[in-house]
Amino acid sequence: MSDRKRVEVAAAVITQPDGSFLLGQRAPGTFYPGYWEFPGGKVEPGEDARAALIRELDEELGIRAEACWPWLVREFDYEHAHVRLNFFEVPAWRGKINDHVHSALSWQRADALTVSPMLPANAPVLKALRLPRRMGITQAARVGVEAQLRQLDAALADGLRLVQVREPALDVASREALVRAALPRCRAAGALLLVNDDIELARRCGADGVQLPARLLATLAERPDFEWVGASCHSRDELLCAAALGVDFALLGQVATTPSHPDGAPLGWSGFTALTAGLPMPVLAIGGVGRDDLAQARAAGAHGIAAIRDAWRGASD
Repeated sequence: MSDRKRVEVAAAVITQPDGSFLLGQRAPGTFYPGYWEFPGGKVEPGEDARAALIRELDEELGIRAEACWPWLVREFDYEHAHVRLNFFEVPAWRGKINDHVHSALSWQRADALTVSPMLPANAPVLKALRLPRRMGITQAARVGVEAQLRQLDAALADGLRLVQVREPALDVASREALVRAALPRCRAAGALLLVNDDIELARRCGADGVQLPARLLATLAERPDFEWVGASCHSRDELLCAAALGVDFALLGQVATTPSHPDGAPLGWSGFTALTAGLPMPVLAIGGVGRDDLAQARAAGAHGIAAIRDAWRGASD
């Protein structure tokens, strides 16, 4: 980390229901003129990041944020300062957007960006915005491989775009057969498929990435060479270990009581918020949560949710 004084900044990911977000082009006479950024600004002394963001959106865009959800925190060394960027998601606001400080504004999608250049600190943020909001975790050992594939077909048709194959109870051959059968289905739907624990299986099958259980996470000196790497965590220390490894996202739970862990001590949403504060990567909530909890999860700082049973709810058995 730089030994220069750190500048605290609040940045807004202002989103529309279709997933697009607002970017502004920096004006002449500022650092990085012509570069695109997320709206926001400097946190003043005695001000917290949320309050700073609300103020900045009023001053810059003439809007009042009605929802301001903590998301992630990134640090970056620019030529002029070491900047700590506190990103919030803003899915609802009052007023008409009227820019007061940028050269231009543009609604963009992370998977089809049409403006450039972006500020250097924003590459990991744009990748995080490509991460789907719901993860489905397979249950083939319980329902059977063929039934799981039917459930997968139905869930993909219903919009699921992130799948984790986590099947410790299946033998190696059955697990590989499931991955090889699921992968073309996911690709055809534009969905990502990650393999839990087995890095070699993921590499052999050409999966999009791996999901690292906590016990494996602690043994790795460097990030596995996949486009997408997730980590399954249960504590702040494990989350910090995942962040140090440079994973793209983490799962954290259990948030609520689950049928498989009825005696577990759930975090609750306040516990989830406390454990995920200030992390540089998005975190999905897991354990007793489903698609109906998505808004509450995001308000608590989650990027989205991950589930087993709920992911296949309504799918054909």
